[in-house]
Amino acid sequence: MDTARTRQMWHLLEPLHALHYYAPEAFEEAAALGYDTGERWPAYFAWRAAPLGPVGPARVASAFYSFSPAMVARYVPAAWETATPGAVLAARLRGVDRSYRGLLDVTGLDEAAGLARRAAEAAGTAGRPLAAAHAELDWADAPHLVLWQAATLLREHRGDGHVAALLAAGLDPVEALVSFAAVGAAPESVFASRGWSEEEWAAARERLAGRGLVDAEGTATPAGRELRAEVERRTDELAAAPWAALGPDATARLAELLGGPWLAAIGSGLLPSENTLGIGKI
Repeated sequence: MDTARTRQMWHLLEPLHALHYYAPEAFEEAAALGYDTGERWPAYFAWRAAPLGPVGPARVASAFYSFSPAMVARYVPAAWETATPGAVLAARLRGVDRSYRGLLDVTGLDEAAGLARRAAEAAGTAGRPLAAAHAELDWADAPHLVLWQAATLLREHRGDGHVAALLAAGLDPVEALVSFAAVGAAPESVFASRGWSEEEWAAARERLAGRGLVDAEGTATPAGRELRAEVERRTDELAAAPWAALGPDATARLAELLGGPWLAAIGSGLLPSENTLGIGKI
């Protein structure tokens, strides 16, 4: 499978997945469970970690990778004192159902949902904890919920592979963010949401400078850009198997079908214009 197509499918599906973390309906569902919605993080950690079960902060920090363990510990395991993972998962689907119905033409998603599910079910889960956790969940019946579940499983499958690529490149969690900011993926202020202190960020920059990956101002050197390009290339390769299994014609058809929902998601105004994934920049 052409890695350019693999990356295109990520760019098409990521906004459909990410809507849930910003939709008013999701915040309403979180508030109904008892989460503080004055900030996004109590619900975020609950929503995303719930498929793993009532796990502690070490396992969540390991799987999420780029978040400071100290930040994770502020929300986990407190998340499970507010609601059980099962209750969170049920509320998560309710929030997706409500937000999708408000934003998308959910009556025309049957074919797209079927194709996306086929790709998601072909996603290998060995060594991929978040993908494996989502693969164990029962599939919803409604096509728009199937589409969201498939987008989410494929997104976490890619994310698990991205962590493997970062580890292979010798980039620890904070170095991964510093090196990404250094190539212009997003301003450093965007990455501050991951909870690392100024001292931890500066220490990571020094370590990268010692490897010749950033200069004194924190800008990526040619070696730093090459390393990050290699991480992205390897991430695309590790994410390609579901699309190879679906096949080029069906993948192209899914890309065509996702055009309308993608435009609706982007046009909703709910998603941030800058993000820690570097979409639109890399």
